[in-house]
This record gives sequence, structure tokens and C-alpha cells, in this order.
Amino acid sequence: MLSFNQYVRARSLEEAYTLCQKKRNVVLGGMLWLKMQRRSVGTVIDLCNLGLDQIEETPEAYRIGAMVSLRELETHEGLNAFTQGAMAEALKDIVGVQFRNVATLGGSIYGRFGFSDVLTLFLALDAKVELYHAGILSVEEFLNYPRTERDILAHVLIPKEGRRTVYLSMRNTATDFPVLTCALSGQGNQYRCVVGARPKPAKVYADEKGNLAEGINPESAAAFAKDVAARAEFGSNLRGSAAYREKLCEVLVRRAALALAEESEWR
Repeated sequence: MLSFNQYVRARSLEEAYTLCQKKRNVVLGGMLWLKMQRRSVGTVIDLCNLGLDQIEETPEAYRIGAMVSLRELETHEGLNAFTQGAMAEALKDIVGVQFRNVATLGGSIYGRFGFSDVLTLFLALDAKVELYHAGILSVEEFLNYPRTERDILAHVLIPKEGRRTVYLSMRNTATDFPVLTCALSGQGNQYRCVVGARPKPAKVYADEKGNLAEGINPESAAAFAKDVAARAEFGSNLRGSAAYREKLCEVLVRRAALALAEESEWR
């Protein structure tokens, strides 16, 4: 059970950042993972009055506030059209609708959870985070951002680069945490393959051997999938063994590549 001494509804990002510098203070977000922790904190910081619950579209990018719920992302027509349905596919199995109505994008990205469907997809989209103090970093860079740096995540930016995107996952049961996640995006003949729930945090794998350089077909997709599965590191937990995840990875990456080829043909 979470207990705290003080609740503060921040009036500015500066105030939130200043409060966050004390180690015993935490940002609330949607307060879904926090409430399950057994810990006592000093001050909980609520960002709900800072206008971070908006999805803005510009010619260059989608700018998404950290307090936007996962459900809003899942049902956003523009984002789903832009990602060819990958946004809804990545979010639809996260616990349940009631959970997704409360869970925030900021909490999902800032937590850098190993099981995160959200992190897997946003890495494939080459998204960026906008931190109040450190500025703009790619999500890939943010994965290695020191957790000791207590910054405030304000927005997440998805650049409009004309990427084609596919998202797949394997779950033992619907709404459970994934056994493995996979997202693949393509821009021209450049590809970003992301494998998550390894059960380590998601990681990007490029087409280093150029298996897809001449186009995607059953043979090139299989070769690419085999290469990614061989390079990825897997661990074991209650949902699956490392060996099982390696086999799943090869299957999901191959399917994602073939699905991406179908999208290209359709276009």
C-alpha cells in the first residue's frame, strides 16, 4: 500500500520539477502502478492542471501530453490512420478498458517497464520524449537516461516520417502481460525492428545484414527474423523461458515483415 505525507497539484512544470528533486517525492501519473507498491513517500505530485492531456497534430509531428490516457491513444483516429492500426493493436490488450482510461502515456514511457507494449511501439515509431530539464531525447536514448536524474516528462513526439508500422504480441491469455512484443516499421528501405518483454525492456534491432534491402518476400523475411532472434537477448520468467521467447521472436518478426510488405503493396 502506498502512503504519503502530502499531496500537491503542481501549478507549473517548474514547480513539479523542483518538488521532484527530493528523493522521497514522486509524480502520480495515473497512479496505477504506484498504488500497488508498499512504500511511504513524502509528497505526491499531480500534473493534471498543466495541460498535458492533449494530442496535438502539426505538419511535422504528433505532440502527445504525458497525461493523455492509453485509451485516448487507442481510439484516436489520426494516430491509428498514421500507424496503420498499430496504435490500437499495441494498446487493446493492456489489462482492460477501465485501466486504459486511467493509465497515462507518460507513466508508461517514463517507467521503462520490460513488459511495456507502449515502449515497444514508440521505439519503432522513432518517437522522442520532451523532458522539462534535459530537453528532447529519442525514446531509444531515454532508455539509457539515468534514473537518478529526476526529470519531468512533459510530452512525447511522434515524427511524421511516412513510416509503415506493424505491431504484434504474444500473450498466454487476453489482457495478461505479454510473453513477447514485436514492432516493425519501415521508411524506404530502412527498418526498425523492436523486440520487447524479453522480459527486459524493448530494444531496437536494425537490418544489419541487409536482408530486406532488396524487398520483403517470404525468404528475406525469414532470414531477417532469424538474424534478429539470434542477436536479441532473452530471459526466463513465469510467462515463458528464454528458449521459448527466442522461437517466438523469429515467428513474430517474420510475420511482422510480411505484414509490412502487404501494407506497402496496398499503398
